[in-house]
Amino acid sequence: MKPVSALDVVTEVRELFSLPDIYFQLNQMVRDPRYSMTDIGAVIGKDPALSARLLRLVNSSFYGFQSKIDTISRAVSIVGIDDLYNLVVATCVVDRFAKIPSDLVDMTAFWMRSVHCGVVTKLLGNQCMPLNTERLFLAGLLHDLGSLVLYQVMPEQASKVLLSIRQDRRLLAGFEQEIIGFTHADVGRELLKYWELPESLYEVVGGVLNPGSVVTHKLDAQLLWLAARLIDDREFGRPIEQTLVEIPDHTLAAMRLTREQIEQVMQQAAAEFLDVFEQLLPR
Repeated sequence: MKPVSALDVVTEVRELFSLPDIYFQLNQMVRDPRYSMTDIGAVIGKDPALSARLLRLVNSSFYGFQSKIDTISRAVSIVGIDDLYNLVVATCVVDRFAKIPSDLVDMTAFWMRSVHCGVVTKLLGNQCMPLNTERLFLAGLLHDLGSLVLYQVMPEQASKVLLSIRQDRRLLAGFEQEIIGFTHADVGRELLKYWELPESLYEVVGGVLNPGSVVTHKLDAQLLWLAARLIDDREFGRPIEQTLVEIPDHTLAAMRLTREQIEQVMQQAAAEFLDVFEQLLPR
């Protein structure tokens, strides 16, 4: 009998985890030069609930704009269509997954951790790259989606993994590989591919456990790995000093980060991520 693969798992649940039509419409428009920022803003504006949440996010402390942004067209012109599209993706995914029943996970806690990771990843990116870091927020937000798929499709094996790691997520990949045969990162990569998200996203999410395996978007993958490690250790009760001591100097040099910058990012993220969480989740 052929072993089950990550692609098999995603194929089985495609309908369960399908996204709304507006997502696919915008996905095509942002890739087609015939559509202007005005066209894209008009499509978003037809969905009042989505528009309201996007404006709340853009006006949150995460962006820190001094003047209030009160229309989608203004949000597009200030934030940029790529960043706003990433927020649309984030909102659609959270909506689709927010109320998925699972005996294995507290969904509020799951999304709180995911948003925190997204904020940390973006803030780390702000320290070492000049532009377009919104994709890093999306990578951090979505990096653990594969776990939710496993909870739905393979609840017995997923439960065995969770019992084995005893809340220490550093052990997660090893036990997933041993018990399931692949990891939640593998499943996440296949799900994002199915949604036709760009390679810059699915490659990074797929490489979160092993950024050295990522070929094209290596820095993004390293930043996501670091953010996830920082959040996991924080939740497990490890002090940040211990985490930072364990990260080699050459790894930090490759990311163009200092330990002091990382500590500052964690402090800033702790002050900001709840605001983003409250605006992103459906009310």
